[in-house]
Amino acid sequence: MLEVRLDRALPGSLPAGSATTIFFVGSCFHPEQRITQLEVVVDGVAHRTDAHGLPRPDIAVANASAAARAYFSGFWATVPITVPDRSQPIEVALAADLADGQRLEQRLGEITVSRRPAVAPVDAPPVAGTIAICMATFDPDEALFRAQVESLRSQTDEDWICLISDDCSAPERFERLVHVVAGDRRFTISRSEQRLGFYRNFERALELVPAGIELVALCDQDDRWHPDKLAVLRGAIGDAVLVYSDLRLVEADGRVRRTTFWQDRRNNYDNLASMVIANTITGAAAMFRRELIDLAVPFPDTPGFQFHDHWLAVVALTAGPVAYVDRPLYDYVQHPGAVFGDVTHGARDRAGPRTRRGLVRGISDRRSIPRWRAGYFFGYLSRRAQAQTALIRCESRLEAGKRRALERFIAADSSLVALAWLLCRAVRVLFGQTETLGTEIELAQGIVWKHLIAVRSRYWHHRRGPLSDASVPPPQAFVQKRLRRWRATI
Repeated sequence: MLEVRLDRALPGSLPAGSATTIFFVGSCFHPEQRITQLEVVVDGVAHRTDAHGLPRPDIAVANASAAARAYFSGFWATVPITVPDRSQPIEVALAADLADGQRLEQRLGEITVSRRPAVAPVDAPPVAGTIAICMATFDPDEALFRAQVESLRSQTDEDWICLISDDCSAPERFERLVHVVAGDRRFTISRSEQRLGFYRNFERALELVPAGIELVALCDQDDRWHPDKLAVLRGAIGDAVLVYSDLRLVEADGRVRRTTFWQDRRNNYDNLASMVIANTITGAAAMFRRELIDLAVPFPDTPGFQFHDHWLAVVALTAGPVAYVDRPLYDYVQHPGAVFGDVTHGARDRAGPRTRRGLVRGISDRRSIPRWRAGYFFGYLSRRAQAQTALIRCESRLEAGKRRALERFIAADSSLVALAWLLCRAVRVLFGQTETLGTEIELAQGIVWKHLIAVRSRYWHHRRGPLSDASVPPPQAFVQKRLRRWRATI
């Protein structure tokens, strides 16, 4: 019998007819036999794992009687699936081929197939509009929230409604939020019954958009829009799937820190490979066609850090052209209570290896090897899952060049040619193409870590050291040191 443990729960349900990528990670071993091949079986279709037989010291400690087998039990897989249009659940299992020729299968569970119900708002939007502003809130600062609401009310384009998805704010904060928009029939509030986090809360806000809406704009709770933001974006979208603008970085009191977001990096809205690697579209700067919701929702449950604007940007550029307005149309307010704090703090660290010296140091710094594992799981695999999902959801709209870019990125951890392509892209920073801030190096380091730990497990398995643990690392230390840079580059 196989001994299996999943470190990440299966999705509870998926909408019928949708496509997504599921990240499986955990341990699997047989107490007496070596596993020669491991597959994830989803709805009867077998998918080979990305890696298996890797060191898991925590599993060995928990299974002392079979510690030798348990130690080399780590596995993971990113599995793209298309959810069938039916009511029966999807069965998920793990199948292992053993050294003696046996094939054993262990059931992991099932995923419910559901119809995609609309999230019911408190009241149906009473005012018709061609633009839906989707705002995600959580314990908003009253003064900043009021300033944001007033900036919406001051829009010269008045053909809009605002759908607020509140992420289970504290009762007193929620009451103040309701009070600020009270009496304005353009605002509709829907409060989540449980805490979702900003990624899922923005997904929930998009699910509130009613039929008949033509355009959608995302809105943070603590920024300030310029009066012509909606009008300019509406006029600039043309035949694009999404349009976005520059922004200003300001203090809470209105003092301007930067007049443009592109002081430290180059903008990009036409290179899909660069967009997958490093997002340049801030959600609050964007307006997009309603069709993007059908392609983007449900959001994929990617490993590592999850950002709604990065996912929407990848899907939009995969599905069609993206447009840009080269002027600031809103103020990105910097204050300690923001989810990402001060994005200008530590700008030198965020700049990455944009010089020749920085490029060489980024490749050769051996002290960073223990962090390569985090770079693989939190950097490469999360982007790979996005690329896989975008590939299958936008299949009918893909241009040949974009298809090649996605397939090349997906193959980077299994093909030396694709890995070489990823590394060669890092050299672009030396020629002023700084839109990715050299993030390719960190992703390539993560991929190299995967291969190093696989080789070491196979040939030098008796050794211990930084390559002796293939579990997903705890994110705390990585978050403290790297989150601001990841936010700037994804």
